[in-house]
Amino acid sequence: MIDLGISKLALIGAVALIVIGPERLPKVARTVGALVGRAQRYISDVKAEVSREVELDELRRMRTEFEDAARDVERTIHKEVNEQTQSLNEALSDAIAEPGAPGAGDAPASYVPSWDTAHKMHNGRKSWRVKQAAVPKWYKRQNNVRGWAQSGAARVKRHRPATRPARSFFE
Repeated sequence: MIDLGISKLALIGAVALIVIGPERLPKVARTVGALVGRAQRYISDVKAEVSREVELDELRRMRTEFEDAARDVERTIHKEVNEQTQSLNEALSDAIAEPGAPGAGDAPASYVPSWDTAHKMHNGRKSWRVKQAAVPKWYKRQNNVRGWAQSGAARVKRHRPATRPARSFFE
């Protein structure tokens, strides 16, 4: 950086006073000050942009590291799940394949059928009433699910304004 001390600035000011003259020196000084200020703002903007780019690169690098770690965790989880599924399937097939094993060939005693198999009506359709009863009452209240059907006449009667008695002629 240029080392400008007070003596050097005084020498530059004296030379400028002689060369430019006392009439134009204030105008030139304002112009030089504005240019120096503009240059400082430009330099600070460039510094800020460079620092933002550096931070953005760091964030991108961190994001890729995080995504790689997440993929690794996902792979290990899938691997473990597949291994456990295979071992369970092998154990189940071994238990079913043994003819002398207790419960072989029929369903185990703790077998509970799923909702789909337990609640089928005619022609493979699910029972609407069973499905409706499976929804909790608090959920029905919260979402205004009707619990009963109301006829059209009853609905009209419920929403019709109350009639007033007929007025007499003298009132």
